[in-house]
This record gives sequence, structure tokens and C-alpha cells, in this order.
Amino acid sequence: MIYTQKNDKLPNFIIKIKLNIFLILIIFFTINSCDIPLNGKQDVVTPVFNEDSSFNYIAKQVDFGPRVPNTKAHDDCAVFLEKKLQGFGAEVIVQSGVVTKYNGTKLEIKNIIAQFYPEKKDRILLFSHWDSRFIADQCTDTSMTQKPIAGANDGGSGVGVLLEIARNIGISQPNVGVDIIFFDAEDQGEPVALNIMNEKSWCLGTQYWCDNLHEKNYSAKYGISLDMVGGKNAKFSREDHSRHFAGYLERNIWELADSLGYANYFINEPQKGVLHDHVFVSQNAGIRSILIVEYHKGNTKGFGDFWHTHNDNINIIDKKTLKAVGQTVLATIYRE
Repeated sequence: MIYTQKNDKLPNFIIKIKLNIFLILIIFFTINSCDIPLNGKQDVVTPVFNEDSSFNYIAKQVDFGPRVPNTKAHDDCAVFLEKKLQGFGAEVIVQSGVVTKYNGTKLEIKNIIAQFYPEKKDRILLFSHWDSRFIADQCTDTSMTQKPIAGANDGGSGVGVLLEIARNIGISQPNVGVDIIFFDAEDQGEPVALNIMNEKSWCLGTQYWCDNLHEKNYSAKYGISLDMVGGKNAKFSREDHSRHFAGYLERNIWELADSLGYANYFINEPQKGVLHDHVFVSQNAGIRSILIVEYHKGNTKGFGDFWHTHNDNINIIDKKTLKAVGQTVLATIYRE
């Protein structure tokens, strides 16, 4: 309601009140009409994710052969990952340990931990598993099921994206410290044919790290896990455990992907929960984390026809998918 008084001048204090209200309204509508990034700055500069570089990092892993613990290919790839991260300027810790596989076999594992700008108190955790499946238990050719897979997408793609992110972080310092962990022995769990869902037979390297943190009382603002992020025409829907542990983070990332033009990859619809590293990091280490993983709704395998088969090779990797995921995660970091 506007105060009016016929044929009389408005009192000075009324005029001042009206002017103040007018100024407040101008400020309010100005703020709400601006596209303000998450950190309140409009001049955020995000590095450009190079999908060719990421693809080459995946190809290099595949060239070593299946990265199954207790094999030469596994040992050689561990050295490559350590040196590559050091070359990007990270302080690298190789956490060695021994874990027990579901069948009693002892596995020598290596969690590879890269710390960027360790002096920064506020930290973000990015992680992926770097081992590959020791059998092709989803392969329809029974003569091939007992042979290990290349794991270009399942294992290799998450690492390839994070290596390219690491390269960028080493060049352009974000406002937060970033830790990147390549967890070992994620994919050495029980074969589906056993029909025994022992959750603790999976993500062995992650469980080991949760029990033996590389730094006393280590914590991070949140965590982002990547797996199977390189397939052609991949779709990343909002995984249920992620919504439970860090729904706000998942929502922000999907909205950011949309604003970057990647809505055809990041699908804003629910997906059933996936037992993965982020579950143990969230529950056991207390760092709320989400998972970005390819998921095909309606597919009997869920993760695509390549999953845990010998079709998971370098030929199914699409640079456009790598770009969509890598650029979105980079933008998330640099908006902190």
C-alpha cells in the first residue's frame, strides 16, 4: 500500500522510508537476476579438460594388461600412476597393504594417494579404483569367463579422467586443496555365479584405507567417485546411495552439468544404489561422497553390455563422454 495525502507534501521521514524501500527492492531484484556461481564470484575461470589427454591415459593403462593384484601388469601400472602424479606436482603416498580375497587368497595392494596443495585446510577428495576385474564373469562365452578383462572403462576411465584433472590442478591452483586416491582391489569381489552377495568382498583397497587413513584424522569437505565414465552414449543418473550421503552435492553437480551443456549425459532421474567405494568412504571414513557411474535403465546388466566382459576394451571409450565428466568435475572444484 502506498501512502498518499491529497494536496499536502509528504512528511520527510515518509519520503526517506519510501526511498529506502525503493533502494532495497532494486538491490533485491538485481541480486536475484544474476547468475552467481557457487562461491559467489562471477569471474570463476575453470581450466579446459583435454579429452585427448584423458583418452591417452586410459590407453596407457590398458597397454599394461589387466591390472589384477599380484601380477606384473598391476605392479608396472602402479609405478606409472605414481610417477605421473608426481610429475603433476603432487605429494604422492603409495599405501601398500595385504588384504584377503573372498576365497582366502592374499592380495598385495597399493592405494595411490596424491595430495595437491597439502597446506590448504579445506580439501576435496576425488577417487576411483584402478584395478581391473580378474575374471569376465558376465561374458556369454564360457570359454572366456576365467580370463581377466582389460577394464578400459571399468577402472581405466575413472583413472584417466582424474589424471587429466590432476594435470590441470598442478598448473592452476584452486581455492581448495585436492586429494586424489586410486583405490586398489575394488573389483576382486565374489563372482556373480556364486550368488552370494558378500558386500565386504568388494572395495578391499577402500576398506583398507578407511581403517588406515594416510593422515591422522584425515577429512575432506566431500568426495566424488568416478567409475565407468568413458563409454559411448553413457548416461549418468542420480545414484541412490549418493542421494542419501550427499544429496545436495549430487544435485549441484547435475545442475552444473546441465548449465555446461551436458544434460544429455547427466540425467536427472533416480538410479538404484550401487555398492561402490563411495559407500565405504561415506560410512567408514565419514566423508560424504557421491558416485558418478554409467547406468543403463532397463538393461539386465545395468552397467551396459561391456560390463565385466572382454568387450570392455579401448574401443568402447568415447572422448565426448570423458569431456562431459571431466569438465563437470573440474568446474565443481574451481567453483569452491
